[in-house]
Amino acid sequence: MQWQNNGLKFYKESKMGIHSFKNGNKIKYDPELEDWFYLDGELADKIRICPKCHKMPENGRDACLGELPGVESACCGHGVRPGYIKFENNLIIRFDLLDIEKQYE
Repeated sequence: MQWQNNGLKFYKESKMGIHSFKNGNKIKYDPELEDWFYLDGELADKIRICPKCHKMPENGRDACLGELPGVESACCGHGVRPGYIKFENNLIIRFDLLDIEKQYE
């Protein structure tokens, strides 16, 4: 089963339906309701904490990464898929495992 991209979200389609992740939390598409839901049945319209670092995003960024100078966008992968860092010069670094050390003041 390969990950597919519909332009909005990466997802997998299997005998068990269409599923994806939102901030590292598994979600499933309900074709009858035409919407995405967390596995506990709650509508996936709100962000939940990251299952890897147990923090909410900060200012639209993964809390474990924080604000990275010279970076256009980044994702830690939330412990469920590869992460990436895209720099302003369009260089992209992808990684499978990320151990973050962030010092908080």
